[in-house]
Order: sequence, then structure tokens, then C-alpha cells
Amino acid sequence: MSPKQSPIAVSMGEPAGIGPELSLLAWWNRKAFKLPCFYVRGDAALLDARAKRVGLKTRVISCTPEDAPKAFSKGLPVFQTGNSLADTPGEEQDAAASSVVEAIEGCVEDIRTGRASALVTNPINKAALYKTGFAFPGHTEFLGALSQKHWPGLEAKPVMMIAGPELMVVPVTIHIAIREVPDALNRQLIVDTALIAAKDLQTRFGYPNPRLAICGLNPHAGENGAMGKEDEDIVKPAIEQLKEMGIHATGPHPADTLFHAAARTQYDCVLGMYHDQVLIPAKTLGFDDSVNVTLGLPFVRTSPDHGTAYSIAGSGTARIDSFAAALRMARALSNPDLL
Repeated sequence: MSPKQSPIAVSMGEPAGIGPELSLLAWWNRKAFKLPCFYVRGDAALLDARAKRVGLKTRVISCTPEDAPKAFSKGLPVFQTGNSLADTPGEEQDAAASSVVEAIEGCVEDIRTGRASALVTNPINKAALYKTGFAFPGHTEFLGALSQKHWPGLEAKPVMMIAGPELMVVPVTIHIAIREVPDALNRQLIVDTALIAAKDLQTRFGYPNPRLAICGLNPHAGENGAMGKEDEDIVKPAIEQLKEMGIHATGPHPADTLFHAAARTQYDCVLGMYHDQVLIPAKTLGFDDSVNVTLGLPFVRTSPDHGTAYSIAGSGTARIDSFAAALRMARALSNPDLL
């Protein structure tokens, strides 16, 4: 089976969250949302129990990734991975953490061996994983480590992107405290992040000469050093280096004037200096249909841009828009002919 024909691998995510029902609801609404074939790595019994809990008549079919395309028209294909778990929406189980990690690892292995074409990850609870010794700030960094493990010799530099219909953004620093951002920033980090973003925008998203708008760190981009030296000493030199390398980069831009409708016509993607600087506007403009995309990997990974939503898990009220968009984008990015 060629990568273009292979199904998309989906990791079940945190079992106590909405991940299981997102997968079930997506299969149930697959025609309405024009979704590609996918299978889930997770616990088949838990998924079956969640389907009954939320009143879905989705049939759960235990099968291998190779058999998923044949099974997909009849039910949700599930490749049993990890422990057998009780369905306890909103209530974490200690036994679940290893299963969550194992499902992600298994999906990446499926892609490496050609059994899957791309990966869509359901939300995880990082705090729950930390208790078991999980050593990564989040999915993005973990997938980078798995890439280097499974593709020896590859220097994977994972970069987080939130992509929506109206805005695409990339944070240069990701899951660190605000007080740590100035010390973490340096010119090379900005340049490396921008180069990865530009490359994937060209090769996967189809932008021949992507326009990158780069935010300043400080209010008003520092006002020529009056409010912090980082924009003069770090951000500006990085932008100049990118221009010399042939990248269409502008800035540093004040973040508070960069996201209105007229400004958004002037660029294809925004690079921000820290997580909330760009994720707040991205999620405000497209909370239900934006997608988390990991750039800089040897495979396509997307995810809904929300969390585990414990408060509504098991209620059947979860919206699948972002998860469905993640599935569609995973298929398109793994098969550029569909863009």
C-alpha cells in the first residue's frame, strides 16, 4: 500500500478526555465532513463503551492498520494498543498514561513502515504523563525525539504551527514560562524556526515564496530599544539574516497591530516570540476549525487545537470541527496533489 493510499493513524489521546468520542463522532459524520480513511490506536473496549455512553451506534472494529481501509465503511477501525481501560470520562486513571504514550509511538512506527500516511493526535494531559516520568513539554517535542529515533541521522527540529482558514501562526518558543522567554530567544533560534516554516509552507502548503511576518518581543516591538533591547539586538538581526538567505521576512512588527483583517493580507504566516502572543489571535479567529500542525518532521502530524475538555467528556456534546479539519489537512499535506 503506497503512502498516499494508506490510512491516517489517530492516537486515542487522554482516555478521560474527549479524544475517544471525537474519533467516534468523526467516523459517524465521515460523509458529512468529507473525511479520509483513518484508524485509531487505543483501547477498543473503551471506545465501544464511550460510543454507548454518548448514544452513538458506531461499530468499533478491531483490526490492523492494513485492514483499516476495508473495515472503514463498516465501523471505526481500532488497533488495540496499551492497557485495557475503564471508560471514566473526566477521571484520570494511572494505568492510562503508558497507553497514551504507547499509542503515539505506535502511530509513528506505522508511518515509518508505510502502514499509515500521516498522524492525527488526540489531546493529551501532559500533567498526567509527567507523573510517570514523561520527559517532554508536549507532543511537539516528543515527536521530534521519535523522529530522530526512527529516522537515524535525521536532525528533526519540530516547529509548532496553528493553521486556520484566516491565519497561520508559528511560536518561536513554545511550552515555557513567560519569564524564561527572553533568555531562551536568540537569533539562531528565530532563523531556524523561520527556515523550517518557510520550507514546509513551500513543500507542503504550496506557497512558492511564503511571506513571513515576524513579531517583536516587547510592546510596540521595543520602540527602538526604549522598551527592551531584545528586538534591536536579537529579532532585527535575525530578520536581516533571513532576508540575506532569500526569505521574504518582515518585521519586527508590533503584535497588537498585526492581526486585523487588513494586516492579514500582507503575509502568509506570522512568527511570534512566545506561545500566547500568536495562539490567542489564531484561536480567537478560528477556534473550531484551526489545526495544530507540527512542521520540521519527516512525516505529517496534525491535531485539533484544543485540550482534553474533561468537563464535557462523555456528554456527547464535543464539536468535531477542529478534529475533522485535522484529518482533512493531514490527508492534504501527505498528498500535495489534494491542496
